[in-house]
Amino acid sequence: MRQMNLRRLVPGQKASITKISAQGELGRRIRDMGLIPGAAVEVVGKAPLRDPVALRIEGTTIALRNSEADYVSVEVK
Repeated sequence: MRQMNLRRLVPGQKASITKISAQGELGRRIRDMGLIPGAAVEVVGKAPLRDPVALRIEGTTIALRNSEADYVSVEVK
């Protein structure tokens, strides 16, 4: 399976989170949104300028800035 950062996924693509590399406040914020290793995530859309990205995780839709998505490594399903 392919490893990449979350920003590179396209709408409709599903992946599993493998690693969060953000530290401190940003790392905690990302984890508080449910983005933790092992969680399944699907990209549901991107804004017209491609920032932010809309994600569905465990039945909840969240928006994440590309600068934050760069800290999330995923494995494409």
